[in-house]
Amino acid sequence: MDLLADVSNQQNSEPGSQISHLALDIGGSLIKLVYFSRNNDSRRDDDQQKSRNESLGVSQSDTSQPVLEGRLHFAKFETSKINDCLEFIRSKKLLLGGFHDHTAPSSDKIFIKATGGGAYKFADLFKEKLEISLDKEDEMDCLVTGANFLLKAVHQEAFTYLDGQKEFVQIDHNDLYPYLLVNIGSGVSMIKVDGDGKFERVSGTNLGGGTFWGLGRLLTKCKNFDELLELSHQGNNRVIDMLVGDIYGGTDYAKVGLSATTIASSFGKAISDNKELEEYKPEDISRSLLRMISNNIGQISYLNALRFGLKRIFFAGFFIRGHAYTMDTISVAVHFWSKGEAKAMFLRHEGFLGALGAFMSYEKQSLDGLMVHKIVQRFPISVSSAGDKIYCSLNSDSNQNDDSIECSVYGT
Repeated sequence: MDLLADVSNQQNSEPGSQISHLALDIGGSLIKLVYFSRNNDSRRDDDQQKSRNESLGVSQSDTSQPVLEGRLHFAKFETSKINDCLEFIRSKKLLLGGFHDHTAPSSDKIFIKATGGGAYKFADLFKEKLEISLDKEDEMDCLVTGANFLLKAVHQEAFTYLDGQKEFVQIDHNDLYPYLLVNIGSGVSMIKVDGDGKFERVSGTNLGGGTFWGLGRLLTKCKNFDELLELSHQGNNRVIDMLVGDIYGGTDYAKVGLSATTIASSFGKAISDNKELEEYKPEDISRSLLRMISNNIGQISYLNALRFGLKRIFFAGFFIRGHAYTMDTISVAVHFWSKGEAKAMFLRHEGFLGALGAFMSYEKQSLDGLMVHKIVQRFPISVSSAGDKIYCSLNSDSNQNDDSIECSVYGT
């Protein structure tokens, strides 16, 4: 799905909307954007605001701040096509989402919150092309902040996926920590989260989304990540992977709990089959590659959760992309290695944790104009978010491919 087309259409359909708080996560493979847009007429009168605050459980001390209604938007670009991203920012006037630093040499210098390695690598390019500076936030800080925000404030954000069945998980905010956050980008980081701002990167692997994309590009004629994923739908990994049954004459190795269909060696048949390389189909290669990397991530993740006694494992990052086979493979790996005691959980806004964390960091600044203090859910949710700085929820009719969250913001 092309998120950008939807964002563009929504933006053009909202006359008078104002942009604020553009934040970027510039990774090795993808650039993720988050920004808030509001309408000029979104300020509520005092009586209406007071009534709304009471219905949402907002304290009286907050009611002096105007309620600004709008949407939190999400968009993405391939990092290799960064010029398209720059043009998108310029054409949609997202430069308005920055802030002015009056302590800078020039008071009209615009800063945009950004995280990820690309915030350093492409800083000069943003300054040259858009005349803006990137105010850099720590990548791990942003990932954890974004994850905590989603898990606490967005209704039906986390879910399990196994054997084609998707089930939303109700998160008890009093029992959220600790958990393991597995962020699958170009590489994989595994972060033990103990609370707001309390975390430790405990492990990782260099076999991640970049590996799948890079090897896939070398082994097939696919030109991008989504094309490679789509190709895997049509493939059969058993044509290439060596299974336990291939070794044991079609039977299980029951003594150690291995079924005949368990993969004994990814790509193992390629060394034993009397086939020319061109006889292997790209779709089978893609399927085997996706299975190999997903299995590896699921196994390492569970072993780290076991190492620290963690009950929950949340998987995020644009490697997943809501792809059923990827989620199912990770889930099966966690289920297998934990003997059914642990479950893999996924996030609906899986790829935007870093960008959301950078967005939240605007609260640290003294800004001109809008200052985000709280986001209040448009639709009340059953789980209390009291004590959090930001509140939000998806529309009641939202699906996993939504590219924006409807919300209200307290502003100065």
